[in-house]
Amino acid sequence: MCIALRTAVIKDKKLYIQAGGGIVYDSDPEAEHQETIDKSNAIRRAAADAARFNGGSNS
Repeated sequence: MCIALRTAVIKDKKLYIQAGGGIVYDSDPEAEHQETIDKSNAIRRAAADAARFNGGSNS
């Protein structure tokens, strides 16, 4: 089985980002939440960089 933990889709000039994580018995909920934020921010930064390198806007 595979689970996508980071995805990004561009539709109608909008970027949709999804990030998730695996929860196990000894997971720390706050740390897992922060990890999903960090994962989604990495996608957001990569998209902003790509837009700048392509001469587009990152807004």
